Amino acid sequence: MKTKKLEAVGYKIELQSQQSGDFISLTDIAKYKTKENPGYVIQNWMRNRNTVRFLGLWESLHNTQFNYLEFEAIEKESGLNSFVLTPKRWIEVTAAIGITTKQGRYASTFAHKDIAFEFASWVSPQFKLYLLREFQRLKEEEQKLLGWSAKRELAKINYRIHTDAIKQNLIPQELTPQQKSFVYADEADMLNVAMFGKTAREWRDENPDLKGNIRDYASINQLICLSNMENLNAVFINEGLVQSERLVKLNKIAIQQMKVLENMDDRKLLKSTDSETY
Repeated sequence: MKTKKLEAVGYKIELQSQQSGDFISLTDIAKYKTKENPGYVIQNWMRNRNTVRFLGLWESLHNTQFNYLEFEAIEKESGLNSFVLTPKRWIEVTAAIGITTKQGRYASTFAHKDIAFEFASWVSPQFKLYLLREFQRLKEEEQKLLGWSAKRELAKINYRIHTDAIKQNLIPQELTPQQKSFVYADEADMLNVAMFGKTAREWRDENPDLKGNIRDYASINQLICLSNMENLNAVFINEGLVQSERLVKLNKIAIQQMKVLENMDDRKLLKSTDSETY
């Protein structure tokens, strides 16, 4: 389970990403209405007959173990002046999965995002819009990071192909493991020079405060290009080209591919802008 914080108009809302979906803290949302008694806000919302019907419908769509008989009994009571429904009772009686609650000193109630946004709308339609916008922004960032990570993993896989070609064609058996590592580092830095114009050591000297290596700070387009170059370098090694020849060829390829990739990004940006205009 991953926990993150959303922030809407100055209020921090906890978000838990689970296998069953994203769960948002109803307790934190309720604090927009009152910081002293957020639990009462949740209970008042759950007393509403429309809320009970919404929760029952959500469970019927997502929960095969949902207790319909108990739900019908609760639905009949809802709306009466004497009717009280807490998250704990709802979960225990109906076997609901859309709402979770934790008791104790740090008591809190979470709900699936579908339910949480419904609750936020009841608390304040304006607050719901701010919360929804922040949630969407976070998800967009996660997708971008996922795309970057996928490209980074692709580069690592191609680097394995690249090092295998080095092992089979450039490293004689009589070399010691330490000597072999020098060859690997030399080939990796040759790609760094072709792509970034500098070795890993030169980058570290220029950026002493940054963690990681030069490739960790590469753009997605640079990682795509680097991935292609690693494959091509493996081919060039198998063809018997010396490193100096490969460096020149790969540098020209890097320049050409980066121009193409950057132009593709510009065209996407122009297309997006045109569609917004119309």
